[in-house]
Amino acid sequence: MAPKKAKKRAEGASSNVFSMFEQAQIQEFKEAFTIMDQNRDGFIDKNDLRDTFAALGRLNVKQEEIDDMLKEASGPINFTVFLTMFGEKLKGADPEETILNAFKVFDPEGTGTLKKDFVTEMLTTQADRFSPEEMEQMFVAFPPDVAGNLDYKNLVHIITHGEEKDQE
Repeated sequence: MAPKKAKKRAEGASSNVFSMFEQAQIQEFKEAFTIMDQNRDGFIDKNDLRDTFAALGRLNVKQEEIDDMLKEASGPINFTVFLTMFGEKLKGADPEETILNAFKVFDPEGTGTLKKDFVTEMLTTQADRFSPEEMEQMFVAFPPDVAGNLDYKNLVHIITHGEEKDQE
């Protein structure tokens, strides 16, 4: 009898988390989850995280770092748990912080920049795909530096405030 009760509580928790987000946001989280669920088993585990980091060019991730990430979850990370974790992290977050955090996932070193080629690949092959014309427009509006790095902190500031941040 107990398993049925636990299932009911889990369903209640999931319906609550789904009401926190708009349908389009849930779809974007689902696409991110699918990208990270490298072995397509419906759960994100340590191998999926390691493979995701490798796909992002980060090969020397410490096992301890991956374990710490997995410990943030209440159990195995299926999509509902994944969404709940983001819901908890985003509670009270402003749009600028939210967008910045999305970029930071791809910038584990915290440089504040991403390679133009990487941004192009991600935006043209994942989720709501950008067309070549949209990519060109973006890079005209937000040109990368001579090394091909896109300053995403400035990009996010312009997206959320409509003006360039004063350079410190």
